[in-house]
Amino acid sequence: MSITGQQYLARALHGYNITHVFMVPTSFVGASVEMDRLGIQVIMTHGEKAAAYMADGYARLRNSPGICHAQNIGAANLAAGLRDPFMAGSPVIALTGGKDPLTEYKHLYQEIDDFPIFESVTKFNAQIRDVRRLPDMLRQAFREATTGGPAPVHLEVDGFAGALLDQEIALTDSAGPLAEPQFSRVPALRPSPDEALLASAVSRLGAAERPVIVAGGGVKWSGAAPELLELARRLQIPLVTSMNAKGCVDERDALAAGVVGTYSRGSANQVLMEADLVLFVGSHTSSQVTDGWRLPVPGTEVIQIDIDPRELGRSYPNSVAIMGDAATALRRMTDLAADVPVSRAGWVAAAGGYVEKWRNDHESLLRSDAVPIRPERLCSEISAVLPDDGVLLSDTGHAGIWTASMIELKPGQSYLRSAGSLGWALPASIGATCAAGNRKVICFTGDGGLYYHIAELETAARYQIPVVVVVNDNRSLSQDLMPYRSAYDWKPSAMGDRMWMFDRIDLAATARSLGCGAFRVEEPGDLAGAMREALDSDRPTVVDVATEVEAFPDPPFGGRGFYEKKD
Repeated sequence: MSITGQQYLARALHGYNITHVFMVPTSFVGASVEMDRLGIQVIMTHGEKAAAYMADGYARLRNSPGICHAQNIGAANLAAGLRDPFMAGSPVIALTGGKDPLTEYKHLYQEIDDFPIFESVTKFNAQIRDVRRLPDMLRQAFREATTGGPAPVHLEVDGFAGALLDQEIALTDSAGPLAEPQFSRVPALRPSPDEALLASAVSRLGAAERPVIVAGGGVKWSGAAPELLELARRLQIPLVTSMNAKGCVDERDALAAGVVGTYSRGSANQVLMEADLVLFVGSHTSSQVTDGWRLPVPGTEVIQIDIDPRELGRSYPNSVAIMGDAATALRRMTDLAADVPVSRAGWVAAAGGYVEKWRNDHESLLRSDAVPIRPERLCSEISAVLPDDGVLLSDTGHAGIWTASMIELKPGQSYLRSAGSLGWALPASIGATCAAGNRKVICFTGDGGLYYHIAELETAARYQIPVVVVVNDNRSLSQDLMPYRSAYDWKPSAMGDRMWMFDRIDLAATARSLGCGAFRVEEPGDLAGAMREALDSDRPTVVDVATEVEAFPDPPFGGRGFYEKKD
């Protein structure tokens, strides 16, 4: 029996339990038709970059690969969209059309060699030049995406729209299975750590005076939050998280000090700064998590657990380096810690005191009735209305700082954030909503972030994807305010202002014109009602919130720092 490569692709994705695919026409048309017959929803977006972001949001919420594709003229745009999932460690599988051997080097319309562009944003980048290689290469793509540290992969298929797949494949035993279901989830494999190394780590944690655990995104991918909290409670160790791990533990828990690093709470950084031993779990120990590798203080003892051995000791020398699945490692460490005596009431109280001081210092802003609305008040209202199983996605920049520091999550809720690409949140939240089932999804972005992919509001409306988009609308790219003011010597400048300020546009009216529901909120007292009504709607809805342009988040260690005028 033979079927076309297009049919094979669709049936294989169905075998991997893929429910949605994100694309820009015209690519893999035959596969799209077959997907429709199989019940896979094909979402046509307004840009390849947005398609990649949607696949990313879908993958991160579902803990499974997200699929996006484009023809060769859109391949570079799709590659640009893989920057964020690559930085975040997300298993996005991208397919693109490629060159045709019969027309190569003859200036075929729209043809350029895009394949090398994918090298820096993928874990595995490969070409399919014979349709008989589709079965094994597709299985390899899923294995690469879901094992070790998850990451994007790319398959380029000959023909500008993947026309190679119009050819037939013989379904023989040598072709192998359509799908390997084991590799439809992350982590597909859970390697067990070395027992002696685990015992050494527990011994060192027990002996430390001021240990701290830093939970990274690997904790979330592993589903290791319960094991993380159990070990922390057993050994009485304060917890801080990266942005990727935010929400893994109840942020009101007595051991939780908040998100650490550059986009953070000062309390979390203070706790980490005073540590005499740090256990990193599933963390890239990147500049953002460590505030430029200043935290922990150089010379502090570090233990590291990671499923990817390349990460062990990358930024800090490890006294114990443990390769393995986070949940498996933490569960066994808790067992080994059963008889370890601990007496850390003073250290836990000190860490809790930093958190309490942070809350007291910001309480007035979280409750502020000021007009224009303070972003802190907006975040407080989101904390209150987000359902117990709700999902929050955040853009980068100020949106990331506000949500990481000001919104408190609890187990059952999910937080996904841009790893650095402004504009990511809207398309990613559409993809996440496709994966969310009955869970409600809130996208938090600024007007600057919304403008990147505002056309995707029409995509959400066309497919009736009921995402709620909350816009911190301060008519600006406010993170750029001080660089331009400083460059103009703090003197008024029309040109300088145009570099970071926007004209007033009625974003609620724009959203309505694109088929969405919309609210314009200018009074703090109207926030809760508007957001609850948006969450209750069965259509995509924008909540456009007029906020204070001169409101800035705290720098990592408190004070006004960068946002102060320098004499």
